[in-house]
Amino acid sequence: MWELSPSILAGSTGLIIGLVLGYAARMGDFCTLNAIESAAYGGDQRRARLWGVVLGVAMITLFAAEALGYALITQSPYHSIAFNPMAAIFGGLVFGYGMALAGNCGFGALIRLGGGDLRSFLIVMIMAVSGFITLAGPLAPLRVALFPQIDAETPQGFAHGFAALTGLPPLLLVVPLGLGLIALGLAHPHLRHAPRSAAWGALVGLAIASAFIVTSILHQSTLAAVPVEGFTFTAPLGRTILYLMTSSAGGLNFAVGSVVGVVLGAAIAAFWRRRFRWEACEDPRELGRQVAGACLMGVGGVIAVGCSVGQGVSAMATLAYSAPLVLISIIAGALLGLRQLLRGFQSA
Repeated sequence: MWELSPSILAGSTGLIIGLVLGYAARMGDFCTLNAIESAAYGGDQRRARLWGVVLGVAMITLFAAEALGYALITQSPYHSIAFNPMAAIFGGLVFGYGMALAGNCGFGALIRLGGGDLRSFLIVMIMAVSGFITLAGPLAPLRVALFPQIDAETPQGFAHGFAALTGLPPLLLVVPLGLGLIALGLAHPHLRHAPRSAAWGALVGLAIASAFIVTSILHQSTLAAVPVEGFTFTAPLGRTILYLMTSSAGGLNFAVGSVVGVVLGAAIAAFWRRRFRWEACEDPRELGRQVAGACLMGVGGVIAVGCSVGQGVSAMATLAYSAPLVLISIIAGALLGLRQLLRGFQSA
């Protein structure tokens, strides 16, 4: 059916959907750390409430696609790997603390890199290296010993657990929950009276769901040559760098295309808004924090099987058991890091 190879199809779709995600996130100011920081210390819940729109749209779209046979949610890594609470908590805390030190997560760094921020390039590179050291390098045996990943016997998600328990379709749980999250987001005056912000959030949600839908379609059409996956930005950073250097680490795939697409999409948005400018780090102490934070994010993201986007948005859209616990742990780690940084600034 397909004239192009599975790798080219997967990489191309990752590039296109990643471009949409990067553009929408930049235009809508969708950022995990900024949402946490502004809500906790700035008294502004706008960015945090935008998450409700993103998640609600992603959930409803994804499970509607599953009901129509276009999404294989249970074959994604978030459902095929047995839920490990200790890995979720520890990995999430380490990632969140590192995110505060670095001033961004992996996805946020890609968005800022698209706007010309060279500090983010450093974060991406170090996070990619530390992630691969933990995934397949010297720290891999320790990670496997402490946080083994075991194949799950049943789908690891709330909606599918609900369906197995009641015999009812997952949509009966997902639709009210998704609509509730959207309503919670739009209850904020800014989002309610600024439809463009809400629209960008909805587009981010559609992009998140589209990743699972497209890879599911390719998975079926290429005889499982393309795995079912969503957006995540920890291990894919390392895979992208290795591919660009050697065409190895699995070759061209959806993850590699998505990383490049997000940067390009963010760059287009930055130029469109006339906000593209080159920036670099001038403070050695800031540079040190960013290096340490990027290292921690790489380690924590691999242990938690996802970053603030991978677990916090993609896995949450599938209602995976791991997603809420990882997201709460990331928030807790970020708040701890932000509090320490704030005390350091006050004492300086």
